[in-house]
Amino acid sequence: MPTYKLRGDTVLYFAGWKQHYSLYPATRQVVAAFKDDLAQYEVNKGTIRFPLSRPVPARLIERIAQFRAKEVAQRQEAKEAARKKL
Repeated sequence: MPTYKLRGDTVLYFAGWKQHYSLYPATRQVVAAFKDDLAQYEVNKGTIRFPLSRPVPARLIERIAQFRAKEVAQRQEAKEAARKKL
């Protein structure tokens, strides 16, 4: 699956299927932050499914990618700070 990474950590990956394409990972924070925008799509077990029969919501995907990049960066910063304390 094509994957976007930030300093080695996964930000987003995606795949195409017969009836939809999927965006991963749909973390709890992503689902909560984009609850209204995602209401029209199937969200299940860390996956957002977009039907092939509808236009690609490029702006929404862009916003999710930016959000995920911030999540990953914050996690990396927390890990680095914890290592420095040791």
